[in-house]
Amino acid sequence: MAENRQYDLIVIGAGPGGYVASIRAAQLGLSVACVDKADALGGTCLRIGCIPSKALLDSSEYFSLAQHQFVDHGIKLDGLEIDVPAMIGRKDKVVKGLTQGVAGLFKKHKIERLTGTARLTDAHTVEVDGDDAGSLTADHVIVATGSSPVELSELPFDGERIVRSTEALDFEVVPERLLVVGGGYIGLEMGSVWSRLGSEVVVAEMTDQILPGVDPDLAGPLHKALTKQGLDIRLQTEATKATVQDDGVELTLASEDGERQSETVNRVLVACGRRPHTDGLGLDELGVELDEAGHVVVDEDYQTSVDGVHAIGDVIDRGPMLAHVAEEEGIACVERIAGQAGHVNYEAIPAAVYTHPELAWVGKFESQCEAEGIDVEVGTFPFQANGRARAFGESSGLVKVVADAETDRVLGVGILGPRASDIISECVMAMEFGASAEDIARTCHAHPTFPEAIKEAALDVDGRVIHT
Repeated sequence: MAENRQYDLIVIGAGPGGYVASIRAAQLGLSVACVDKADALGGTCLRIGCIPSKALLDSSEYFSLAQHQFVDHGIKLDGLEIDVPAMIGRKDKVVKGLTQGVAGLFKKHKIERLTGTARLTDAHTVEVDGDDAGSLTADHVIVATGSSPVELSELPFDGERIVRSTEALDFEVVPERLLVVGGGYIGLEMGSVWSRLGSEVVVAEMTDQILPGVDPDLAGPLHKALTKQGLDIRLQTEATKATVQDDGVELTLASEDGERQSETVNRVLVACGRRPHTDGLGLDELGVELDEAGHVVVDEDYQTSVDGVHAIGDVIDRGPMLAHVAEEEGIACVERIAGQAGHVNYEAIPAAVYTHPELAWVGKFESQCEAEGIDVEVGTFPFQANGRARAFGESSGLVKVVADAETDRVLGVGILGPRASDIISECVMAMEFGASAEDIARTCHAHPTFPEAIKEAALDVDGRVIHT
């Protein structure tokens, strides 16, 4: 690469936030360079996170359905077995196809892709070290470097026995026993994958429920469902000591009441959250403000404390650490740079947990409203009473709608049940347009479909539910 290349915009990081920001900037007529240390584009989400984990979740769910539910549909199978290398190979193929797709989009939009690590030497200069080493300058720089797994001092990663989610995506064989440290969405999803394939999975969560902070009316039933599927979930429990051996890990689990249990497992997956990735970027030297947790502090334009340097995604001090949030922030950031009215509504951000059943939500939980002094009306509807769910054979779970008691405006919706990650979008759209519960209740839904449960829950806000 030639030295001192000049661009309108340099994006550091090619994850969902960075590559989407690059594409939108190019659409707006800006000359763009995107720097990423990985050979393939797409960041954590596409390469070693969201996409590969969902590929494994789908594969393992098919296997579980064939084992336990096909017979209910009159489908009988003999000699069922899992080919783990083939499953991993399919996952890799899915990832490769999508990363190549992003590379194709970069070519289409004439975005210069650079491989290497990037460091800001001033507000408009980025030094690249690696395959495409050199010096770049631009009017604007966007930091979109994402986040990395939190490492516990008592459970340091070794990449073999004590692993991140990255390594858990590539186990060559099903571990006989797997300890998952952390009952958040990553731990529950990866624990579900290997449990379905035959592993004895123990989940150790420090708090008093899985998915800390999520409405107990949703997290509680999911806990019961996962326990029924075979996950051994231990709340208010933490790993306090671990010894790596040739064939596994011996460790101590301590509960809040002081009880200690010795466990031996083949592998330990640590999934205790993620931290913003700012190492080596030169932000401290440049004077970019960080908060106490290490997030980059930005204003409403995603501008940092240093003029010309912007930041989006997991690395900043606002919004949940989710790929789709980074995408929206990337688009809003470059639109603001281009003088347009970019916008992210943080009150209407969906989240999903791809367990079985799925859990998805948007907006505020009932408990949040109570804490904020907001008087609400709540409507619920069980999938047990939904015709499509009964026909599909997946009737556990419920929909919960939370509406302002005075205005009836929808403040939040939670869905535990089949295809929750898909049907939550109706609720996101409703909230984006300021819909009331009555608006949803008066909207005709096709029958039989899963979203009818949303309509019924909205009807229940006003005590008018039909099918329960």
